[in-house]
Amino acid sequence: MRFIHKTALENELSIPQYSVLMTIAPRKEMTQKQLGEVLQIPKSTLSTAVDGLVQTEWLHRQPVPDNRREMQLILSEKGNNLFDKISQQKGSIHRTIESIMDTITEKQFDEFQATLLHIASSLENETISKEDTQND
Repeated sequence: MRFIHKTALENELSIPQYSVLMTIAPRKEMTQKQLGEVLQIPKSTLSTAVDGLVQTEWLHRQPVPDNRREMQLILSEKGNNLFDKISQQKGSIHRTIESIMDTITEKQFDEFQATLLHIASSLENETISKEDTQND
């Protein structure tokens, strides 16, 4: 968390804004609803973060064509440039992880990836199980 906080502050972003930017950037666009599901932060915090990123022109917001109540968030060119800048900053979480990943063997990486996939699958199954229980 320290790296994220430092990187966010260095780029004049709040932590929620940083999280939004880092989540949308690899995908280039997603709905605000999808973003909320990924980030699991309160709707008011998400809305405030998105509003700030729209005001600084790092994101564009437009209604989803088939559902005017839903908003599509699109990374702007300015936002993409910021993402690239953050990814390359010395001391950023991205550079730190990159340097750590350079120290592990291919076998360690494969084991790490398998562990992450197992955790993700278990969490997804747990979520589905809880939803099924709530719907009964």
